[in-house]
Amino acid sequence: MTKGTATRLAIAGLGLIGLRHAEAIGLCDGVELCAVVDPSDQAQEKAKALGVSCYTDLPSMLRAAQPDGIILSTPTNLHVKQGLECVASGIPCLIEKPLADNLTDAEKLVEAADANGTPVMVGHHRRFNPIIQKAKAILSDQKIGDLRAVHAKCWFYKPDDYFDIAPWRKQKGAGPISVNIVHDIDLLRHFCGEITHVQAIATPSLRGYENEDLAAAVLKFANGAIGTVTVSDSIASPWSWEFTSRENPAYPFTAQSTYQIGGSDGSLSIPDLTIWKHEGKRDWWAPMSASSNAHEASDPLINQINHFAEVIHGQAQPLVSGREGLRTLAVIEAIQQAAETNQTIQITDQHGKIRLAGLKTDSNQSPPTKPHLTQSAQF
Repeated sequence: MTKGTATRLAIAGLGLIGLRHAEAIGLCDGVELCAVVDPSDQAQEKAKALGVSCYTDLPSMLRAAQPDGIILSTPTNLHVKQGLECVASGIPCLIEKPLADNLTDAEKLVEAADANGTPVMVGHHRRFNPIIQKAKAILSDQKIGDLRAVHAKCWFYKPDDYFDIAPWRKQKGAGPISVNIVHDIDLLRHFCGEITHVQAIATPSLRGYENEDLAAAVLKFANGAIGTVTVSDSIASPWSWEFTSRENPAYPFTAQSTYQIGGSDGSLSIPDLTIWKHEGKRDWWAPMSASSNAHEASDPLINQINHFAEVIHGQAQPLVSGREGLRTLAVIEAIQQAAETNQTIQITDQHGKIRLAGLKTDSNQSPPTKPHLTQSAQF
């Protein structure tokens, strides 16, 4: 990177998250937005307000604008096609979560990027939040001992107009398993290591949509820890990352926690970063005390953009690489398969190839089907 030369980024998909990326770029030193890709009429007006040209397709933008990097915040079913176009052009890309709408195509993208030496990042931006970085340090330093269990709650109520303005959100594969807990699964992997086995159950939407609106999963980690995660977009609740972290000012703050991690010496709640320990010996009759942990405050989206610029110029390796996004997607796909088939799904990674396999099958159940995630919530 030449001193005084800004890193030029383009955004494909100027929806909710695309606009947040544009705002973050505007707040980063040494980074500028150079172009937008979006075929909608609304995007033309938004791009004009941002002071950049708006192209209707990715290849045209790549030829005309020649950005240093591109952010793909388009519907999930476009991620692989557009990601491969960026890789073929040698342009690093930051792809919003989830990486793809199925594991097979996601592997093709990651393998192409590795073969071409083109960096691919996945937009699990919570890893750039100082809260998460502090929590990871606490766990790595074994301040609560050996990890034994973790629970994540992702409960909130999406209003009816959320679905009415984008009917694809009512379709199979666009429920909260794929759209919402993908971030939580990524963090559970980040905190506790790889997930090897998954059991799950899901219930149909009470509003009559094709997708689920409530699901729960039991996760087994390679280190022996057990995790549970529940998600619903039809529960009125204060327990979700959005309500508890103050990460996005658009959401009200409830001063609650959404993750609880239990260790052999104590437990940690997140995002309040409170550690609970017995005051004397470890004994359920002994009193417990709570201590809070200070952390810095900064916008994870801005931190992610700055990191992406460093990756583009070879100054850093991606914190959340394409392969990391691939492993998180594998867990999401395993949850969907487990819920559909009543199987325990085993996740294996041999020589970079991730495979899912059912360990036991109810004879009354249909064979596993590959889930298809229609579109991502950010577009």
